[in-house]
Amino acid sequence: METKDYIVFLCYFIIVAGYGLYIYYKKKSASGDSKDYFLAEGSLTWWAIGASLIASNISAEQFIGMSGSGFKIGLAIATYEWMAAVTLVVVAVFFLPVYLKNKIFTMPQFLNQRYNGTVAMIMAVFWLLLYIVVNLTSILFLGALAVSSISGIDFQACMIGLAIFAIFITLGGMKVIGYTDVIQVFFLILGGLATTYLALNLVSDHFGGGGVLDGLGIVHNKAQDHFHMILKPDNPNYIDLPGLSVLIGGMWIINLNYWGCNQYITQRALGADLPTARNGLLFAAGLKLLMPLIVVLPGIAAFVLYNDGLFQQEMLAGGELNPDRAYPVLLNLLPTGLKGLSFAALTAAVVASLAGKANSVATIFTLDIYKKIFDKDASERKLVNVGKITIVVSMILAIFIAPYLGIDKKGGFQYIQEYTGFVSPGVFAMFLLGFFWKKTTSNAALFATIVGFLLSIVLKFLPGYMDLSFLASTGFAIPVDGVYEIPFIDRIGFVFIFCLIGMYIISMYEHKKGVVTHGLEIDATMFKTKTGFAVGALIVIGITAALYTIFW
Repeated sequence: METKDYIVFLCYFIIVAGYGLYIYYKKKSASGDSKDYFLAEGSLTWWAIGASLIASNISAEQFIGMSGSGFKIGLAIATYEWMAAVTLVVVAVFFLPVYLKNKIFTMPQFLNQRYNGTVAMIMAVFWLLLYIVVNLTSILFLGALAVSSISGIDFQACMIGLAIFAIFITLGGMKVIGYTDVIQVFFLILGGLATTYLALNLVSDHFGGGGVLDGLGIVHNKAQDHFHMILKPDNPNYIDLPGLSVLIGGMWIINLNYWGCNQYITQRALGADLPTARNGLLFAAGLKLLMPLIVVLPGIAAFVLYNDGLFQQEMLAGGELNPDRAYPVLLNLLPTGLKGLSFAALTAAVVASLAGKANSVATIFTLDIYKKIFDKDASERKLVNVGKITIVVSMILAIFIAPYLGIDKKGGFQYIQEYTGFVSPGVFAMFLLGFFWKKTTSNAALFATIVGFLLSIVLKFLPGYMDLSFLASTGFAIPVDGVYEIPFIDRIGFVFIFCLIGMYIISMYEHKKGVVTHGLEIDATMFKTKTGFAVGALIVIGITAALYTIFW
């Protein structure tokens, strides 16, 4: 980068940091209330909630990993974004009312209230480990890798710098995170669109087109196989996105678990009233529809240029083609000034995600572990201080362990999906029945958590011990390097169904034995929506359906 780029980046840093300080002192709670600090209770507007959701969700694994998947697979990888838009509507209508009606502020609190303290504590510890060892580390590592490759700054220095920036924002609490995320999203989208513009313009110039729109048409014509949302079994990438399963199978479990049962995500809405929270999720759903334009299309454009002889050396890593190099290669071609803007966008994505994860770690540790085990009578101010210490400690841990996890070898997006996918079916089954079936027992919840995890591991490694070729005709086993494997998304679907059946059998058996359960307060009126929200939800669902129809 050149001087102008660093000036643009410095302006971004000053704006975010300055606005964060302004929000911190303007909305600082005199009482030092912990719920105000961790949840920004009653302080976030719908647009701040929606922007914060997107800023926390989009990070280096999307910019780098999804662009790489766009290069390798094509538009089909956008199913993670477009299906998420519909999922956010479902969560807003059916999940949020349950949380807010029952005054639930953390996911372990829900489990304690619905099941018992054992289930809650097991999951609290699990979520802490998942957020620190999987999420914080991968976001920090991938973010530092991308920032280092663009700026030329030492990798370790980038990791430390990103961590410090994130800590600075996170220590201000959820109010500061929520409102600064609005600025982060602005830079994220503006810088992302600049990279997309460059990519399409490069295609247009290379093939003699007349501008960006011509470039888009050329990309579509030159890579028609990259513009199908539903992959067929003979597609080499079917193992990653198995056909209709992205519409009616495991993709729903992945998305509903992530957006509806995840402290990191739902925390942004739990401090608001229901109409505000719903509108925030609807705003996030609208932004989700836009994301593939920023994180997938540049990768497809890079694929077209690579196929015509460009970037032959730049796309190599260790002598082999590495699709994850697509986005950094494009960023390095940006003109002075725009490169600084895109650099700021990438940094914004990483810092916002780190801040969100660290705040969730602090919330769960402080409210669900420290307060219950170590100091039941802790004052509100002490809880806030414990949360701040937890933020710093978790970030230091992430810095130290990230280089030793092999994230660069697995790919960040795949790394996160693989490890969360082992537990998401059982966790979602536990939440779903806990919400809507009052007979669900605590032992049934433990069954889903533990047996679901073990079954996921068995199905993952089963092809190494058993020939699954007999499943080939059903489409549930795909040959990969001579071994028939079950696609990741289908595996999640199978485990989820198994967990539901097991939970039903256990709950019915215990119910007959007289086991008392603690159902949540639910009534049909909770799920009614205001007209404006209903219209917006139908628009989001209609656009999603149209996109799948056009690019089927």
